[in-house]
Formats: sequence, structure tokens, C-alpha cells
Amino acid sequence: MLQTLYESTLKSLPLLARGKVRDIYSVDDDHLLMVTTDRLSAFDVVLPDPIPGKGAVLTAVSNFWFRRTRDIIPNHLAGLSLAEVLPDEAERAEVAGRAVVVRKLRALPVEAIVRGYLIGSGWADYQKTGQVCGIPLPAGLQLADRLPEAIFTPSTKAAAGDHDENIDFEKTRELLGDELATQVRDASLEIYTSCAGYALERGIIIADTKFEFGLDDEGRLVLIDEILTPDSSRFWPAASYAPGSSPASFDKQFVRDYLETLDWDKTSPGPVLPADVIEKTAAKYREAQDRLTT
Repeated sequence: MLQTLYESTLKSLPLLARGKVRDIYSVDDDHLLMVTTDRLSAFDVVLPDPIPGKGAVLTAVSNFWFRRTRDIIPNHLAGLSLAEVLPDEAERAEVAGRAVVVRKLRALPVEAIVRGYLIGSGWADYQKTGQVCGIPLPAGLQLADRLPEAIFTPSTKAAAGDHDENIDFEKTRELLGDELATQVRDASLEIYTSCAGYALERGIIIADTKFEFGLDDEGRLVLIDEILTPDSSRFWPAASYAPGSSPASFDKQFVRDYLETLDWDKTSPGPVLPADVIEKTAAKYREAQDRLTT
């Protein structure tokens, strides 16, 4: 059984950054080691309690989808094994099952969000404007309704501690240029549509998700970070899905719902999670992995 890992402590490689969930190390001029820890962030705050096995689930699910989508778009996975970059056996053991070697790429300054269902900030926007990120939608939709077709609703990538900001496609064009913005939108919608269909056959609705992209030295678009995990997506059980209320989930929405019951202002430090919330969250992540990858 994998050890719970809140923070990695590798000494043989230089640490470049600790994100909300991932620790990034430099391997050489062309490669990075990306370690997915068991940290959990909610409302842009990293919580003090790890979710056991979460990092391994995210890594396995991402690797599964990266393999499945490589005919649609190249991804950041490199052809190097963990043993090639971490010769020390003890260091390898610390991050085994949760670390991948990736190509060093230039990340784009937007998060590519795709929504297939009306939930979250999209529902709040629709209630106020009848639109989501400037995209008009039919009148009379309910919470969690399936949209007539998936929509691309990107956001800016905020600095640590700040909140991402939803933007329209015109702003995306300004940030990326027309050709690249169109590439990102079209790739995002194709990946989502293909993978959401696969997941539905396995009893999971992918309500929405976010992708991140980078450019290689030749300027080619590459899928990076993670893909269609319970951290980056809303996963709902198809068997119990019904519009009009917030569905049950296989993702960290379970933790968000618990946090909403607390008298917490959603700033750091985050509250301690009860043992049963941690246990149930870990189980939901594992079930999502089992349904999708086995």
C-alpha cells in the first residue's frame, strides 16, 4: 500500500515549485519530475489533511487519459523512467506511483475549461445573465441540466492565493492570438467529447473539466499537467443523475460540500477534516479510478 505523502522531500533533484497538489523538480534542461502529492485544495486553499492515495489515483487516471488521447493531441509525458532520473532507491520509493517525468514546455496563460452540464460558477452566471461566459443558453434550464452541446469557457491562471477569472473567447484571442486560441478551444472540445462518451459507458458523467496546454520548441500545442481527474473535473454517477439538484460526486465536491457547512471564510489556513470525510473522499477517488481504468 502506498504511503500517504503530504510533501515530497527529494534531495537529488532541485525543487522548482510546490503547487497546490504537485511538487515540481528539475531533471535537466529538457525534463521535469512532477510529483503528485496527497494534498487537497478547496476554494484555492490547501487543506492541512492529506487524502491517502489521492496522488497515486490522479497519476494513474491522468496517465490513462494521456494514452487514450494521444491521437488527438501530443502530451507532456517523456520517455524516461523514474529509475533513470532517481537512481536512489529510497527516493524512488517515496514517490513511486505518483511521479512522472515530463517534457519542459512553455505553459499557456489560460485554463481551458469545458462544460457539458450547468453547475458551479456556470449555473451562477446563467441565473444572472442567461449566459455562461458570454455564451447564450436556452431559457428555463435547471441546475445540473445537460447543455445542448459542450461549451468552451476559459479562465485566466491566477497567481498563488488568487482566484482564476472566467474570460470570454475574445479575451482568449487577445492573450493567445487567434490561431492558437482556436486550436486550444477545438482540442479541448474534442478531448472532452471523446472522453465524456467513454466515461458515460462506465457510469460516470463528466460534467465539466479543465485542461492546461503548453507549447514545445517548435510552437506545437501540447497537453500538460493533468487530464480528466477527480481534481480537475466534476464526476457524477450516471445511475442517480437527475437535473434540479446538485448531484452526488466522485470528486472533491464532497469535501467542498462539507466545508460549506462550516463557519470558515475560505482563506488560509484551511480547517482540519474529520476522519470520516477523509476516508469517504479517498474512497470516491478510488472508485472513479476503478470505473474508468479497469
